[in-house]
Amino acid sequence: MSENADVTTRDNPEAGQFEILVGDVVAGFTQYSVRDGVSTMPHTVVDKAFDGQGLGSKLAVFALDTLRERGLKVRPLCPFIKGYIERHEAYADLVV
Repeated sequence: MSENADVTTRDNPEAGQFEILVGDVVAGFTQYSVRDGVSTMPHTVVDKAFDGQGLGSKLAVFALDTLRERGLKVRPLCPFIKGYIERHEAYADLVV
């Protein structure tokens, strides 16, 4: 990814995932499902072509901030999301 690459995030509810895009390419996603006010997050993937560029962290922030705005709690089954929350205490209150 170059310094000028267009990085965006979006919710793709039809696919049940938050996505991070570099230009028009989906570079990563974190899956989710919602039931009874809790979002279960089982899996996160960032394409190896984009490793080491902080996209996973940007995706985690987007996903967790979006879920907080929606008033949802989080069940982080994904090791990446769970670890991110453990390293960033501001999100600890979301965990059930």
